[in-house]
Amino acid sequence: MTDLSGNTAGLAPDVLSSFEGHRRELCAYAYRMLGSSFEAEDAVQETFTRAWKSYDSFEGRASLRSWLYRIATNVCLDMIDGPQRRARPMDLSGPSRPDTPLPMPQPDYVWIEPIPNALAFGSDPAEHASAKDTLRLAFVAACQHLPATQRAILIMREVLRFSASETADALTMSPASVNSALQRARATMSKVQPTSTDTYDETNEDQRKLVDDYVKAFEAYDMDTLTTLLKADVALSMPPIELWISGPENVAAFMLGTGQTCRDARLVRLDGANGLPAFGHYKQSEPGVWTPWSITVLELDGPAIAGLNFFLDTERLFPLFGLPPELREEV
Repeated sequence: MTDLSGNTAGLAPDVLSSFEGHRRELCAYAYRMLGSSFEAEDAVQETFTRAWKSYDSFEGRASLRSWLYRIATNVCLDMIDGPQRRARPMDLSGPSRPDTPLPMPQPDYVWIEPIPNALAFGSDPAEHASAKDTLRLAFVAACQHLPATQRAILIMREVLRFSASETADALTMSPASVNSALQRARATMSKVQPTSTDTYDETNEDQRKLVDDYVKAFEAYDMDTLTTLLKADVALSMPPIELWISGPENVAAFMLGTGQTCRDARLVRLDGANGLPAFGHYKQSEPGVWTPWSITVLELDGPAIAGLNFFLDTERLFPLFGLPPELREEV
């Protein structure tokens, strides 16, 4: 909050602390709205700046939380500019052959980005469990199909459990208009949201073993074992590259062809991204030295891996996840 230091006169220090108590849930909300962890952090900072400047007008008629959400919603609506929506590679085209040449990367604003669990979840395990399904990559991508106001209404009503009146107050609408927009949003989501039941429960021993087996198979570059862990319609994607691959055999063929630079990789386990298992993926650049290649996020569907998401924008993402710029073998 150092950029607010010029506005501290007459404002009790505990006000800032009261704002900070809502940071993670506001960041998760902004992420669902915007599809970018970086934009979500910017949105929360702008929310706190606006709240700080207008705090004298906050008369307590609503809760502080509701007031901050009203400001955050306006910030997000301001940031959603034009028809451009963030997406996943599989939202833009059909699957490619594993020997297809890699296309040029697209700009970062095209893609849904991962968010570290630490930015989005509080310390309450029950809150974590209830929130993580709506932070899944597929859900966030589906939300991007909605007009901005419908997106806000769906998230406020069905994720945050705000009442129609609270949502209407935040958006300066009538409750009837909110309910009408919610019905339209639900209809759109039913068409675009995948029916997959992908879930990850870190307390489930079978799923923990599945993730461990993936790490062992990948680091050994054992494609025979790796393919046995994959769902029949598994999807491999690599934003900011539009190409994506579907099916275990095609994934293996890609890994043994274009993707063979990942041989001898090292995976550093993270605390998670989007409520899913995630890794810092380093590829070997020279003997004993590994450099960033991707933030890898796994999507699980019961006993199999349904999605292999390799986010290649390591220059921005590795610092976000607190990862070092290289790994070196201990001498």
